[in-house]
Amino acid sequence: MSFTGTDNYVATKDLQMAVNAAVTLQRPLLIKGEPGTGKTLLAEEVASALGMPLMQWHVKSTTKAQQGLYEYDAVSRLRDSQLGNDKVHDVGNYIKKGKLWQAFDADERVVLLIDEIDKADIEFPNDLLVELDKMEFHVYETGERVQARHRPVVIITSNNEKELPDAFLRRCFFHYINFPDKATMKAIVDVHYPDISQALVAEAMQMFFDVRDIPGLKKKPSTSELIDWLKLLMADEIPEDLLANRDPTKAIPPLYGALLKNEQDVQLLERLAFMSRREQR
Repeated sequence: MSFTGTDNYVATKDLQMAVNAAVTLQRPLLIKGEPGTGKTLLAEEVASALGMPLMQWHVKSTTKAQQGLYEYDAVSRLRDSQLGNDKVHDVGNYIKKGKLWQAFDADERVVLLIDEIDKADIEFPNDLLVELDKMEFHVYETGERVQARHRPVVIITSNNEKELPDAFLRRCFFHYINFPDKATMKAIVDVHYPDISQALVAEAMQMFFDVRDIPGLKKKPSTSELIDWLKLLMADEIPEDLLANRDPTKAIPPLYGALLKNEQDVQLLERLAFMSRREQR
């Protein structure tokens, strides 16, 4: 059982090796890379390729590690106690299973995605060390010990917004998804749009990589943004010659809102175009 990519996902040899190594070692796979490089999608495609169900835990800034295990609803139990409800005698009625518990309790092996772990508090990874290492935890309210029936394939993504603790990193197999080169990007585009005009792809990709190479960009356009941009170019039937005419005095690409996501970068391109026009006078 090995991952070699799918019809919908282009995985480099290094990425394939990382996935398969993590599965073999039974370690969480920590995936880092620029936003939009397919980190979250990787978990979906690994689950599809290995024939496993996917469970997703999307981490927010307010997410606590305990929520991945379980949550105890003491307020509801107090209310039911006041109302004389018989269910109050079983504390298990007020335990809500988290994604980690659901993955441990599944009838078959699953892929568990812990998405954007770096969004949470710095203590979040440390609070999951034992659970991810030993694949078990204790439920204090019931005295129950929960052990994984089948060790899940754990994929953890990070956008590198904050450093992760060394103790957590030591327990993971790490892979950084480098930004695709032109050949890999062409393969990714072909997967999404197999019938697209190759002339349009060539010109659009050249302009896309030219924009990424501009010094000082606050946010470089990503793979997913190229895919969105190409969809718009096809929908609006933008001619290839409009892209091919890369006039430096008109530095902003058509439908640039799919590529540039803040006003500073738009202004930067406008200034470059303005300076080019002045130089040509």
